Amino acid sequence: MGKNQHVVSDGKGGWNVKGEGNSRATANFAKQSDAVERAKDIARNQNSEELTHGRNGQIRDRSSYGHDPHPPKG
Repeated sequence: MGKNQHVVSDGKGGWNVKGEGNSRATANFAKQSDAVERAKDIARNQNSEELTHGRNGQIRDRSSYGHDPHPPKG
């Protein structure tokens, strides 16, 4: 399983795609929707998760592309 992909504000009005634990962005986009699309592509390829953060830093949405148990536990 690869690194989870986070879509976060770059603090300048744009959006970064960052692999979990990485200090540098993988890609930067003007629109959040474009960053989310790229992060989902990476997450699919790496069987990981895509997490979309709002401008305040809180997670707004997430999509999983890993090998989740079905049905989920709990």
